[in-house]
Amino acid sequence: MSVQGEATPGQIAAVIGARCLDPFGLLGPQPVQGGVMLRAFVPGAERLTAELNDGTTAALTCRDPAGFFEGKLAARPASYRLHAANAGGDWTLDDPYRFAAVLGSTDDYLLREGTHRELYRKLGAHEITHEGVAGVHFAVWAPNARRVSVVGDFNRWDGRTHQMRLRYDSGVWEIFAPGLSAGTIYKYEILGPDGHLQPLKADPFGRAGELRPSTASIVATDEHHKWQDAEFLTRRAQIDQRASPMSIYEVHLGSWRRGGGNAFLSYDALAEQLIPYATGMGFTHLQFMPVSEHPLDASWGYQPVGLFAPTARFGDQAGFARLVDAAHQAGLGVLLDWVPAHFPTDPHGLAHFDGTALYEHADPRQGFHPDWNTAIYNFGRNEVANTLAASALYWLDVFHVDGLRVDAVASMLYLDYSRKDGEWLPNKDGGNTNLEAVSFLQRVNTLAYGLHPGVAMVAEESTAWGGVSAPVDAGGLGFGFKWNMGWMNDTLAYLSFDPAYRRWHHNNLTFGLLYAFSENFILPISHDEVVHGKGSLLARIPGDDWQKFATLRAYYAFMWAHPGKKLLFMGQEFAQRDEWNFDQSLDWHVLDYATHRGVQDCVRDLNRLHRSEGALHARDCEPSGFVWVVGDDAEQSVIAWLRMGAEGDAPILMITNFTPVPRPDYRVGLPLTGQWHEIMNTDATGYGGSGCGNLGGVVAEANPSHGQPASALIFVPPLATLYFRHQAG
Repeated sequence: MSVQGEATPGQIAAVIGARCLDPFGLLGPQPVQGGVMLRAFVPGAERLTAELNDGTTAALTCRDPAGFFEGKLAARPASYRLHAANAGGDWTLDDPYRFAAVLGSTDDYLLREGTHRELYRKLGAHEITHEGVAGVHFAVWAPNARRVSVVGDFNRWDGRTHQMRLRYDSGVWEIFAPGLSAGTIYKYEILGPDGHLQPLKADPFGRAGELRPSTASIVATDEHHKWQDAEFLTRRAQIDQRASPMSIYEVHLGSWRRGGGNAFLSYDALAEQLIPYATGMGFTHLQFMPVSEHPLDASWGYQPVGLFAPTARFGDQAGFARLVDAAHQAGLGVLLDWVPAHFPTDPHGLAHFDGTALYEHADPRQGFHPDWNTAIYNFGRNEVANTLAASALYWLDVFHVDGLRVDAVASMLYLDYSRKDGEWLPNKDGGNTNLEAVSFLQRVNTLAYGLHPGVAMVAEESTAWGGVSAPVDAGGLGFGFKWNMGWMNDTLAYLSFDPAYRRWHHNNLTFGLLYAFSENFILPISHDEVVHGKGSLLARIPGDDWQKFATLRAYYAFMWAHPGKKLLFMGQEFAQRDEWNFDQSLDWHVLDYATHRGVQDCVRDLNRLHRSEGALHARDCEPSGFVWVVGDDAEQSVIAWLRMGAEGDAPILMITNFTPVPRPDYRVGLPLTGQWHEIMNTDATGYGGSGCGNLGGVVAEANPSHGQPASALIFVPPLATLYFRHQAG
């Protein structure tokens, strides 16, 4: 500084060149000998006057024609505005460098510790009133950056004008930008530690983003949706999901149905069309494939860049809130796919965010995923784990979603996942377990269940890892449910065999029962089973059309009676013939054909029974809810078991014939004598079957069979599943 407190030429050049290490220590009102020096950088201004709160004005001296001004005041003003002018006119603005910091030392401490419960309320962009002025507070974590500026249309994308304040204790940069509001488009301009500018970055905590291919973040409104789902949330908190009906309809919002010109439906249009359909079909939950903002449609959302932003493809965050609220008011739960395992390396995203490997590991043996060409989060870094945990809680807190299906958990748990020797680094104990990822998952699940009783945290985990759905205090990962990928692979493989050869693969049907209660399972027929050349379920079943449709109906009823909750991907409920195409609507036109309507009606009735019959859901996760009756009839490809519910629930017998040969007078052991009503027959003519059955039921007599005290003779139709419910009295 000069003797008079003036900025030096070097300081002025640093501001103009956006290289000032401490802009808040130079710009704005700064104490000097004999008063206060007021400095401002306003590109384009030829004259600049400070309009002080006491009604006086002070002309500032232009120190550099690029727009650097300063002037000495007798005392620090309580507030002021700047009046700028040039040959083209004049304008008034608030100086962002006159405002104090918004964040506090507690925020720094909690972020550094990795325990900031509501980090999404502090980082990102938020409309606030600060020191009596309305504007937007921006905050971003970039500890290794030399300089961070927020840029957008509001400052002509000029990184010199909103250079941010560094909070040294946390590595967070922040600035309050007066006069900005919701709808402002912005990114961060970051000067890395090597002095090179990074590509402009979207906000990791941005709550809205531009529609692709544009990639900027958008300041989201902080006006809260007026929720009308209090009754639903109260009921949710009181139930045990393991003992409750759970039939999940998995949906890709971009292709469930399209509008005119193949346009996406909006969140509101989806609320109007999807919710009545799902409730009419009897599903208990919708599961949305990732709705987080993502750059590429073809990733289906599984390579997100916006962990806090509902995708702009279908509208804004208010529209997404209305969709969830409408689902709740209709009695439907909403689960979201959530992707904390990896992230894409798009230049505007998290990769090399501040010029260093910040969110990812620097070593590709830990930080790069060879299967998906994506970066892997550094779960051992407190701030990264805190960001991901805040994302999970954000969807639960703000959007009232009823649970998260965590994608690719297996890839998180194993350091050598999909890697050869020499391509991975062992943990501190020399093993292949990602200890930091395990700790992260346990913490997220503990937070989710502790703060939101009744939610469902679901793991897509494809290995034999023990205790995925066991409580954390018992050494488990703490999920509520795990996808049963083994059951899915085995049974779909079984369907692909010609019925004449299924006798040799009977164990595909029975093997899953050996471990059915080792976890709290969901049986998933998901989007992954109808893409990448696999074809639709209908297409992989051999035989003519009658056999294909009959087998599919029989399989669904077999699945709905199997222990475990149910998940079906959209389109499979009406036997879509073609493989799923994310770029167009489902083939709704096939419902013009009775065969497809028959499958749809069958699934609807299965969902109705799943809800109404306690035996079909109450003990899904308990061995006491299942009793083998016929497990060894490989020769005839017949399988039968009993499902038992809570006290007072009538037992239900399920029997399936996976060949086109009818099985008349098939004796089946039963626990009780008397009338057993036939409550499901997938061979019913209404579903498109041949109409074979048992005239509404059978009578069990005291003739022991299959280890049961009673039995009945049953006509088992070809390629069909039957349910019988005992009639008391």
